Amino acid sequence: MLLEFLSVGLLGILILGIFLPYWLKTKDLKKISSKDLPSDGHWAQLSKGNIYYRWHHPEQKNGQTIVMVHGFSTPSFVWNGLLDGLLNKGYSILVYDHYGRGFSERPRTKYSLDFYVETLKELISYQNIDGKIHLVGYSMGGPIIGGFADKYSDQVKSLSFIAPAGFGKVQTSIPFFMKIPGVIEWAMHVLADRFYGSAISSETAHSNDPLSINEEEFQQLFSFQMQFKGFRESLASTMRNFNLFDAREMFEKVAAKNIPSIAIWGDNDGIVSYKGAETYSEIFQEGKVITIEDGTHDITYRQPSDVLEAIKIF
Repeated sequence: MLLEFLSVGLLGILILGIFLPYWLKTKDLKKISSKDLPSDGHWAQLSKGNIYYRWHHPEQKNGQTIVMVHGFSTPSFVWNGLLDGLLNKGYSILVYDHYGRGFSERPRTKYSLDFYVETLKELISYQNIDGKIHLVGYSMGGPIIGGFADKYSDQVKSLSFIAPAGFGKVQTSIPFFMKIPGVIEWAMHVLADRFYGSAISSETAHSNDPLSINEEEFQQLFSFQMQFKGFRESLASTMRNFNLFDAREMFEKVAAKNIPSIAIWGDNDGIVSYKGAETYSEIFQEGKVITIEDGTHDITYRQPSDVLEAIKIF
């Protein structure tokens, strides 16, 4: 009898030890609403919910449009250092936050490559953009713009990959137990400091580039989205349902369509290995790799001047 009592007690303590920390971490999270949007952005009502977007228009238009697709966790502010240089070239620029990130809603759904591609398709249709578009994809945005070009090549004028995911040569996957619903979500809430740390997701803390977003500002901008329900859940679902490591088969189909492309990569990228540039060159034989010396995975917002020059040359 005593043994049974102790077993039940220990089980109760274990359950409490699992659920209490999770409850404490999530109880104050709120649902994002239109009141949380900045005055210079808008929501597009798409099939899965509202997506945040913002247009940037040049003083003198060249008639061409760039759509910029951000990566796994850092929303569209990553493009801030690139905007003026591209606007000065006459491009109209559309930026947006993926579902689950930034100022967009956080639907409960399967965050797969196809989900992100179809969201991009819906957003472009919603905007009534005429003519072909230039797509720029950073990190996870790389396979997203690749997936879009694979399905809708008639709408794509060029592809610019920045530190793109999906060019790994070895198939990599998350551990089996992390595929169990709820495991990653629990860890991301309860062990948040281990996932993000004091530097959140940056590799470099400072840059002398006058256009860069340095660490204090980056943390402030990044952390804003973490107060809303569904942010970590969207990341967890992406980890389970989106192969961020090996998208070679899809990229090979895109390369066969002969869409002009470029890959911009930092040779010290610790998130998406610079070795992926070799794979890119093997697949996109007509493409060009521009290497940013001493560049990490943060080149889009820590070395935007170098990235901007590469895109402008293209």
